[in-house]
Amino acid sequence: MTKWVYTFGDGAAEGSAADRNFLGGKGANLAEMASLGLPVPPGLTIVTDACTFYYQNGRSLPDDLKAQVLDGIKAMEAVTGRGFGDTSLPLLLSVRSGARTSMPGMMDTVLNLGLNDQTVEALGHNAGDARFAWDSYRRFIQMYADVVMGIDHEVFAEILEDEKARFGHELDTDLSAVEWQHVTGLYKEVIEESLGEPFPQDPHVQLWGAIGAVFASWMNPRAVTYRHLHAIPAEWGTAVTVQAMVFGNLGSTSATGVAFTRNPSTGEKALYGEFLVNAQGEDVVAGIRTPQSITEAARIDSGSDKPSLEKVMPEAFAEFGRICDRLEAHYRDMQDLEFTIERGKLWMLQARSGKRTTKAAMKIAVDMVAEGVITQEEAVLRIDPSSLDQLLHPTIDPKVERHIIGSGLPASPGAATGAIVFTAEEAVIAAEEGRKVILVRVETSPEDIHGMHAAEGILTTRGGMTSHAAVVARGMGIPCVAGAGTMRVDLRNELLVGMGVTLGKGAVITIDGSSGQVLKGEVPMLQPELSGDFAQLMQWADKARRMTVRTNADTPVDARAARSFGAEGIGLCRTEHMFFEGDRIQVMREMILAEDEAGRRVALDKLLPMQRSDFTELFAIMHGLPVTIRLLDPPLHEFLPKTEEEIAEVASAMGMEAQLLSQRVDALHEFNPMLGHRGCRLAISYPEIAEMQARAIFEAAVAAARETGAAVVPEIMVPLVGLKAELDYVKALIDKVAKAVMTEAGLDISYLVGTMIELPRAALRAHVIAEAAEFFSFGTNDLTQTTFGISRDDASAFIPTYQRKGIIEQDPFISLDFDGVGELIRIAAERGRKTRPDMKLGICGEHGGDPASIHFCESANLDYVSCSPFRVPIARLSAAQAAIGSAAKVDH
Repeated sequence: MTKWVYTFGDGAAEGSAADRNFLGGKGANLAEMASLGLPVPPGLTIVTDACTFYYQNGRSLPDDLKAQVLDGIKAMEAVTGRGFGDTSLPLLLSVRSGARTSMPGMMDTVLNLGLNDQTVEALGHNAGDARFAWDSYRRFIQMYADVVMGIDHEVFAEILEDEKARFGHELDTDLSAVEWQHVTGLYKEVIEESLGEPFPQDPHVQLWGAIGAVFASWMNPRAVTYRHLHAIPAEWGTAVTVQAMVFGNLGSTSATGVAFTRNPSTGEKALYGEFLVNAQGEDVVAGIRTPQSITEAARIDSGSDKPSLEKVMPEAFAEFGRICDRLEAHYRDMQDLEFTIERGKLWMLQARSGKRTTKAAMKIAVDMVAEGVITQEEAVLRIDPSSLDQLLHPTIDPKVERHIIGSGLPASPGAATGAIVFTAEEAVIAAEEGRKVILVRVETSPEDIHGMHAAEGILTTRGGMTSHAAVVARGMGIPCVAGAGTMRVDLRNELLVGMGVTLGKGAVITIDGSSGQVLKGEVPMLQPELSGDFAQLMQWADKARRMTVRTNADTPVDARAARSFGAEGIGLCRTEHMFFEGDRIQVMREMILAEDEAGRRVALDKLLPMQRSDFTELFAIMHGLPVTIRLLDPPLHEFLPKTEEEIAEVASAMGMEAQLLSQRVDALHEFNPMLGHRGCRLAISYPEIAEMQARAIFEAAVAAARETGAAVVPEIMVPLVGLKAELDYVKALIDKVAKAVMTEAGLDISYLVGTMIELPRAALRAHVIAEAAEFFSFGTNDLTQTTFGISRDDASAFIPTYQRKGIIEQDPFISLDFDGVGELIRIAAERGRKTRPDMKLGICGEHGGDPASIHFCESANLDYVSCSPFRVPIARLSAAQAAIGSAAKVDH
C-alpha cells in the first residue's frame, strides 16, 4: 500500500529534512524539529505524490488516503489529550500547503478547523475565555468560506468593519465574546444566502474540504505566476500539513510572531522579527495591526513605543533565542521561523532557510565562512546568480535634496522612480507599454503578484517587515517601502495623500527601499560599487570557475562597464551597431545605394576611419584581453528608411529623387530577412565591405598595440556560415588585408579567424568547417530560431500559451533548449575539436547570461561564455557554481 501520510510530534517523526521532495519544505522541517526534541505541535504531512495523483485523476484523492489521515489524527489526539470533533475537549487543526521550495503566501491555508456551533462553546469553556473561542470561530468561517467555498474574504471584512463602527470599536481585539458571536452569525447568514447551503458543521467534512482546497491552490493563478517567475516545475506538487492548533490569541500571555536568525535585508548577525500579543499568525503578515519588535535593540532602533517580546515575555524570549541559535547551527544557514506562545508556552510552527536580499545573502555567506560554518565553495553555491541584479539597482544620490512626502519601513533595498498606479493590472499594462510605475497599495496580497513583478517598486501604507509586500519584493529584488503610516491611499478617488501633498494616478514619485522614504518626483540616482562582500564572494567564484566570462559590447561605454564587472574580453562586437550613430547612418546609406562597386568604395573610405577609431578604443579598453569582432551581419535594408516621410528626408539629404530611393528600398526588401541576404552572404556579394572592416580591425590593432604596449589579438568572426567554402572565401579576403596592413605598418599582429555557429548545417558539418575556422562561437539566438523554425520576434504570440499548457517549460530564447539546440552545440564542439583539438569554443547569444544555460556550457566543455555587460557578474557566479557542481559529480 502506498504511504501517503507521515506523522510527527512528541519528540519523534517519520520523516526528516532530507525528505523535502515528498514531504515539502514545511513538512520536512517540522519533522526535523520534532526529531530534535523542539516544542512542535503534533501533526501529519500528506506527501507531494498525493498532489500529483489529485491532478492526474480529475482532482480526486487516493482511496486509501482517508484511513491514513484518520490514523494520523488519532496519533495527534493521543499526544494532545483532545478529540477531533469532540464536544468537550475539541482538537482543532491547521491545514497548510508546503511545496519543496518556499512559495510564501501563494497557496491556501485554513486555521482553526474543527470549530462548529458546539465545539466553539467547549473551546471557550476549556480556555476560560469565550471571547477567544468566538474570535477563533469567526476567523475559521471567514477563512474556510474564502478558501474552500469561494466567497471573497472582502465580503466578511466589510461586515466586520461595519459592525466595529456600530459597536464603537477601532480594533478587532476590542470586540467582546457576545459581539464576536453576533458577527459569526452574520457570517453564516451571508454564506447561506450566497450558496444556498449552511456553513458545514461536520469537522470531517471541513477537513476534506480544506485538504482538497490546498491541493487545488497549487494551480491558482498567483501560484502559477510565482512558479513561472522562480522556475519551479509544476509537476513537483505541494504537500499538505495537518497540525494541531496552538493559540496566540488567548489573551495577554499569548502571542504569535515571525523571526529571522539574521537580518534579511542587511545580513547583520542579530535576531530580527516581529510579533503581536493576543493574535494569530495571519495578523502579523496581513498588516492589519502594527507588529512589535522581538528584541529591545530593534525596538529602540525603530523608535517604537510598543514593548518588545524581550520585555513582555522574557522567559519565552530566552527560550526562543536558544532555539534560534540551535536551528541556525543545525541547518548551517539563516532561518526564517514562525512561532506561537500559548499562555507562556513557546511552540515552533515553521523553520526554513530565510528569503533574503542579495546584499544580505552575500554578507551572511561571507560571515559564515569567517565563522567556520561553511566553506568558500559553499558560500559561492549559496547565492542565486540571477539575484545579483539586486546589487545593480541604483541608489539615491546622497547630495540631492529630498522632498520627503512620507516614510515607512525599508522593506526591500534599492531606489525606484515611476508613475503611481493603484492596481496590479495597471502596473502590468504600463510595463507592456514601456512605462515605469510604482505600485501603490494599502497592502498587497498574493493576487497582486503579477503587478508587483511588473512595477519598478512597491509602496504600501500598511504592513511590517514580514508583510506580504516586504517578503515578495525582497525575493524579487524590487525596492519596497512598506507600512508608510504617514500616508493614506484613497482608492475610490485614486489618490495618494502624503505629508502636505495629494498625488493622483500618474504622478511621479521615488521610493527609497533602503531608508523607507517616499519622495516627490524623480530623483538623481547613483550606480552601486561592487565591493566588500560582493568582491570577496566574486574572488572565491573566480577561483572556482573554469570557463572565462566575456561580454557582448559594441561601444566603449559597454566595454568599460563590462570591465568594471569583471569581463575577461569581448566575445561579440556587433559592428553593424556602430553604423547607426550620428552621421554614420548617412554614409552607410550612401554605400548601400551606390550604383556600383566604385561608388560603394567611396562611401566605405569614409566609414573606414570611423570603424578604425571604434576598434582602437575597444582594444585599448580591453588592454590585451581577447576581442571578437563580427563582420557585418544584418541584411542591408535594415539601414534604409522605412516610411514615406523618412524616404523623402533621406532623398533630400542625398540629393536624389524620392521615387528612385523608394524603388531602391523596394529592391532590397527581403520577405524573410532572418534567412536572407545577410552574414557571410553579404561579404561574398560585396567583398569590399568585408575588406574595409578587416582593414579597420588590423589598423586599429596596430594603433592599440603601439598605444598600450599590450599584445592585441583580434578574433574576427564570420557570421552565418553553413558551408566551408563560404568561410574559405571570406577568410582569404581577411588574410590578404592582414598581410597588406602588417607590411604597411612594419608590425606583425596575431589574429584568429573563426565563425559563428548559428545554423544546424554548420553544427553538423563542424568537422569540415573547423579545417578553416580557428574558433567557434555559438550564436544561440539564431541557432534557436533556425533549429525550431521560430522567429524570436514573433514567438511571444504563442510561447506563453505553450508554457501555460505544459508543452514547453522554458522559453527557449531565454533559457537554452538542451535537448535540441544543446545537442547541436555538443555535436559541433565534439566534431570541431576532432579536427582542431586546440579550437576555442564559446557562446555569445543572450543565453550566455542565463545561469541554467551556463551550466550546460560547462557540461559541454566550452571555453567561455559571453553576455551583456550587466550580466557579467551573474555569468561569473554561474560559471563557478557549474564548475563546483561538475567537480562534485566527478568526485562522487
